[in-house]
Amino acid sequence: MVYLLDYGAGNVRSVVNAIKSLGEEVKFVTSPGDILGANRLVFPGVGNFGQIMHNLDQRGYIEPLLTYLESNRPFFGICLGLQVLFEGSQEAPEIKGLGFLKGRVKRFRVDLSVPHIGWNGIRTHQPSKIFNGLQGDEKFYFVHSYYVSPEDSNVILTTTDYGCEFVSAIQKGNIIATQFHPEKSGRQGLLLLKNFLDLSAISVKPPRTVQTTRLAKRIIACLDVRTNDQGDLVVTKGDQYDVREKGEVRNLGKPVDLAKRYYLEGADEITFLNITGFRDFPLEDMPMLEVLRRTSENVFVPLTIGGGIRDYIDKNGRRYTALEVASEYFRSGADKVSIGSDAVLIVEEYLRTGKATGKSAIEEISRVYGNQAVVISIDPKRVYVNSPDQVPHPVIETSIPGPNGERFCWYQCTIKGGREARDLDAITLAQIGERLGAGEILLNCIDRDGTNLGFDIELINAVKEAISIPVIASSGAGRVEHFYEVFTKTQAESALAAGIFHRREVSISAVKQYLTGKVEIRP
Repeated sequence: MVYLLDYGAGNVRSVVNAIKSLGEEVKFVTSPGDILGANRLVFPGVGNFGQIMHNLDQRGYIEPLLTYLESNRPFFGICLGLQVLFEGSQEAPEIKGLGFLKGRVKRFRVDLSVPHIGWNGIRTHQPSKIFNGLQGDEKFYFVHSYYVSPEDSNVILTTTDYGCEFVSAIQKGNIIATQFHPEKSGRQGLLLLKNFLDLSAISVKPPRTVQTTRLAKRIIACLDVRTNDQGDLVVTKGDQYDVREKGEVRNLGKPVDLAKRYYLEGADEITFLNITGFRDFPLEDMPMLEVLRRTSENVFVPLTIGGGIRDYIDKNGRRYTALEVASEYFRSGADKVSIGSDAVLIVEEYLRTGKATGKSAIEEISRVYGNQAVVISIDPKRVYVNSPDQVPHPVIETSIPGPNGERFCWYQCTIKGGREARDLDAITLAQIGERLGAGEILLNCIDRDGTNLGFDIELINAVKEAISIPVIASSGAGRVEHFYEVFTKTQAESALAAGIFHRREVSISAVKQYLTGKVEIRP
């Protein structure tokens, strides 16, 4: 029996599914006594340091957890499950950690995008049974803005490079914790978990140590999901956001089946964009929640869900917050949520009042789950002008002239699936979204959507240069060369595509094969 410490936040479903896929039975901790009686304990920490310590305290778990740790029984902490082992964190300076290990948690101060999101390597510092069968050049999935700084170097199990060398895993006796997410790290992550759960396994020599670890560029498969005219949930794809062809919704496959196919092909992440119109309330959209649950049973890479994540009042007058909606998605298997149209409205209100409310969907979700869990999806289109002084928005000089030879343009944000333009530009939306707590930008381009002409390099560079969080480039990919172009001509950390994957025009494995040796990727 494996006990799982679920403290009431984040996506624990993937951890449960990963453990079950290894043939183990999982029991949730529901009382302090469960901790004291456990013989293997897994702690999948997700969210905010202060929030997690508050939840542990409220449930009376702190003292039993310390007793368990001091007894040196098998323990595996993941992400925040690592960080709370220490005395405190810069994320919540006034909150004490468990203090099982001496040291504190620090925020990245590097000339790179923060959060550190994606697949990176590990450098081993001591033997551990969890490395059995690993070669040493594997990459694991990270998503964090803070890292641990132990006082005792003897507990350091692995380190990783990201503008600095940081501690990415620790081990003290049978107490093991990783900053990366093995449950989201594909086959190598499952092997690492299997080694931990095997009580009969013994430590072996560590795998060969790499000199430098490098963050991989991510290839993301996007699945636009909606109901068709027959009421079936299907994956579709728009042509500049129009998903109908000859009057019918394009049906390119079933969401769960396609997600599994892309995982097996080597996708680094899967994104679901739920584009079904909600007439009442998204928590009643059970088919989409079921898609997440079923996908997380067989797909062990990060899952993002977008669509309908905002405040609602249902037909009975009950109010549901965006945080409640996001929480349901997280509990169903999502790792990140993507906010689109509502992000535009939030930023417009911020610009109108000049201050944050602390209650917007972006702020609330990032406060509870951490900014790494919040993605802002921007849907801009080009508006050409004759002079930068013509509009009160950031303007770029473009190498792609307008219909009347205009040499300048700005990127106008849209909402409602591109149907309604707003007096807000993409650069400002990204900047204020970051300020409010977003951890990543999904940057679409209506002008390029469905064209197969390649990504809008000028748009990506304009936004990337204005913010310090990661950017996912989207819209326009038609050939493997387009992925190389976006990774070499911009600083985007990820590239997303949909139609070319769905129609089998280009496979994810073909993209990776082409990029191998040219760009750092996960094999």
